[in-house]
Amino acid sequence: MNLKFARTVFCCICLLCSIGKYGYAQKISPFKDKDRVVFLGNSITDGGHYHSFIWLYYSTRFPNMDLLIQNAGIGGDRVIEMVKRLDGDVFSKKPTVLITTFGMNDSGYFEYNGSDAENFADSKVKESFEAFQQMEERYKSLKHTKIVLLGSTPYDEGAQIEGNTAFKNKNKAMLRIVDFQRKSAEANNWEFFDYNEPITAINRRNQQTDPGFTISGNDRIHPDNDGHMVMAYLFLKAQGFVGNKVSEISIDSENKKVVTASNCSISNLKGVSKGIQFDYLANSLPYPLDTVARGWGSKKSQYDATKVVPFVEEMNQELLIVNGLSGQNKLIIDGEIIGNWSAQDFANGINLATLTNTPQYQQALRIMHLNEERWELERRFRDYAWIQYNFFQPRGMLDANNRQAIELLDEHAPNDGWLRAKRDLYSKAMFPEVRQVWQDQINAFQVAIKKISKPVKRHVSIIPVN
Repeated sequence: MNLKFARTVFCCICLLCSIGKYGYAQKISPFKDKDRVVFLGNSITDGGHYHSFIWLYYSTRFPNMDLLIQNAGIGGDRVIEMVKRLDGDVFSKKPTVLITTFGMNDSGYFEYNGSDAENFADSKVKESFEAFQQMEERYKSLKHTKIVLLGSTPYDEGAQIEGNTAFKNKNKAMLRIVDFQRKSAEANNWEFFDYNEPITAINRRNQQTDPGFTISGNDRIHPDNDGHMVMAYLFLKAQGFVGNKVSEISIDSENKKVVTASNCSISNLKGVSKGIQFDYLANSLPYPLDTVARGWGSKKSQYDATKVVPFVEEMNQELLIVNGLSGQNKLIIDGEIIGNWSAQDFANGINLATLTNTPQYQQALRIMHLNEERWELERRFRDYAWIQYNFFQPRGMLDANNRQAIELLDEHAPNDGWLRAKRDLYSKAMFPEVRQVWQDQINAFQVAIKKISKPVKRHVSIIPVN
C-alpha cells in the first residue's frame, strides 16, 4: 500500500467517525417520482452547485424518475428577505418539497471583531428568530409540501487565509440559529439536517496537517465546487444512499454462470476465445465527477471532493467481479478496449464507475454537461430575481419591467457595483419573451437529460491478453 493511498484510506475512516453521528442521526426522505423540489437559500444556494449535483445523482441513479429541482437562492438574503419573496419566488414554483437554509447573512459580519461582539450576536440571533417565526407560520399553511430545514454551512474561523482575518465567534452565533431551526423541525414534524457541524469537522481535521485547508472557500463563507460536492454527498448520505450501487456483477467464468446481478440484468453469457462475453443492461449510470472548476471565481472542481469524502466508495460503485480467470485479461465494452487487469484484479472487483472511457460513463458525461448548461441558464433567472426582490420590491416596483424601472436602475447603478454587474442581464430579462425562451431552453435541456439518461444494453467481452 503506497503512502498516498494509505493517507486517503485513513482520512475516509476519520471522516466516517467524525460525521457519522450527523449523517445517520438526521434523515431526509429520498425524493419521490413527480416531486418538485425547491432549494431556498442565500448566495450559497443562489450561485452554488450542491442542488445541481444532487439532481445529477438522481438523473443518473434513477433515470426513470420524473423529478424537478429548482434553485430559489438569492445572494445576500436573510430570513426576512426570504419571507418577502415566498409568494412570488418560492410558493409560485409549487414545491412538493421545500428545502430552506439560512444563517450566514442573518448572523452578521464585521461587528464580531468589534468591542460589543456578544451583544451584537445576541441581537442578530434574535432578529433572525423573529423573522423565522413569520416564515414558520407561512410554512405551517403548506398542507401538501414537505418541509426540510438545513442548518447553514459554517463560517470557517479556523483556516489560516492570508489577508483574511476571521470574524471571531461568528460561527457560534450561526450554531444558535441552527439550534432554533432544529427545534422548529422537531415541533412541526419537519425534516432537518445540519451542514454546519459535519463540515466544521472536516475543516478541523484537515487543518491539522494543512492550516490553510477549508471547505468553506477562501472568504470562509462560499464553498467552491469541491465544497458543494461535499454538501451533495452529506445530503445524499442523510437520504440513506450509502451502499446504493450503480450495479454489481459477479460472474463465475469457469462455469459460465452469473452469481450476482444487482440493479442490472446479464444475458447471453458464453465462452469465447478462452474468455467470456455477455450483454449487460444496468438500471443506472455511473455518477460523472467533473474535473473542471465551474462557476464565477471557482478554483476547485467537483472531483476534488473525493479527496475528503468517500463518495466513490459509498455511492458510486459499478462493480464487475469475475472469478476463474488467469493471467492478464482485456476488458472490452461495445468494441472499445477499456483496459487490462490481472485475474486477481477481476476477482477483487473493478469499479467501472471510476473508468471514464467506458461507454456508460461517456453517456453519463453527456448528462453532466447538459445539467451544467441547465444550471447556467437557471442562474440568469436567479440574477433577475435578485434585482426584482433586492432592488425593485423595496421601491414598490416589483415586476414593473418597464422603461421607468430601467431608468430607476440606471439612476442607482453608478453607486452600486452589484446593480452595474446585473444591468445588462436585466435589460434583456425585463422582456417576457426573453425569459420564456430561456425557460424553453431549460425545459429542452431537461427533456434531453431524461432521454439520454436511459441506460443502454452493453456488450462486454473479457479475453486473455496474448
